[in-house]
Amino acid sequence: MDVHDDPYKDIREGVRDVCRQFGSEYWQKHDREHEFPWDFYRAMADGGWIGIAIDEEYGGGGTGISEAAVLMEEVAASGAAMNGASSIHLSVFGMNPVAKYGSDEMRQKYLPRVADGSLHVAFGVTEPDAGLDTTSISTTARRDGDRYLVRGRKVWTSKAQFCEKVLLLVRTTPVEECAKRTDGLTLLLADLQRPEVTITPIDKLGRNAVVSCEVVYDDLPVDVVDRVGEEGKGFKYILDGLNPERILIAAEALGVGRAALDAAVKYANERVVFGRSIGKNQGIAFPLAEAHMRLHAASLVVREAAERYDAGLPCGEQANTAKFLAADAGHFAADRAMQTLGGFGYATEYDVSRYFTESRLMKLAPLPQEMVLNYVAEHVLGLPRSY
Repeated sequence: MDVHDDPYKDIREGVRDVCRQFGSEYWQKHDREHEFPWDFYRAMADGGWIGIAIDEEYGGGGTGISEAAVLMEEVAASGAAMNGASSIHLSVFGMNPVAKYGSDEMRQKYLPRVADGSLHVAFGVTEPDAGLDTTSISTTARRDGDRYLVRGRKVWTSKAQFCEKVLLLVRTTPVEECAKRTDGLTLLLADLQRPEVTITPIDKLGRNAVVSCEVVYDDLPVDVVDRVGEEGKGFKYILDGLNPERILIAAEALGVGRAALDAAVKYANERVVFGRSIGKNQGIAFPLAEAHMRLHAASLVVREAAERYDAGLPCGEQANTAKFLAADAGHFAADRAMQTLGGFGYATEYDVSRYFTESRLMKLAPLPQEMVLNYVAEHVLGLPRSY
């Protein structure tokens, strides 16, 4: 998106100023060596960007998801792609359940540290045997006096190796004893770096500067005061975080698509074959023009979803639609960029292969495209539930 006549122009330019310090070589190195981008993370924290959506009373910027989405899009579009976006993603939005439902003591204790970048918090919901069927999770927490003891296993917990805390969804009441399957789930803000916790990195296709982990909990103690809200209502609390997460993921997908498209256009203008730039060929130009239009259209849906969320309006349809269309547009742009560069698109030095791999992730996470279609079919169109 062009900054002209853009209400978020100052945010875009401010984020771009930080990101210019971290070029392609930086992201290639950190992805290749599976090394977290600490310099980038600290630069974003020092600039106040990580706490952009946290209330000012806790040291944050006091803005909404609209501004946070712009932030995440620009980070990805800078060439940092998902390695850069994922390094700050959870800090930007992940503590939303604590901000909305945590005790005053919890908010005062943790939110300022998230805002200044000193506290890393992971998110532990997904399990190997439950996947998207969150009500079927088997990680349990049993009450033991003034604490819970957590036992179970989570997967795809990003940054777990160096996070101090984890927002952990557990079952505190067996599902067979609940009136509804969504009852009996509790959200805890637990310590992560403890002997009762075993963290194992998962080998991945890409986005390797930000580790994803399997985490096993073996009677991990969690103080009752570190419970978010009421016992048994954790499912409701995480639902309130799903729409903003999907909006931010959509913005990140747009950013990756923009980075890929920029690289393809530059290459198409400079690459000369048979005495002319390849950008003169409609077989090259038309797919790139289509990629631009798809990204632009998706950006309008992302903005609509974010503005509805910030206004307190229902936005389930818009947030899911934004995630679907932006993921599709971002990967289309990256795929067309690969095709434009030909064999060089497969070479890591040109970054396009990294954009291709990372943009593909957005069609899977935080939920696959098919689950968005399920949502729209059932909740928007009124068709029978299919799963």
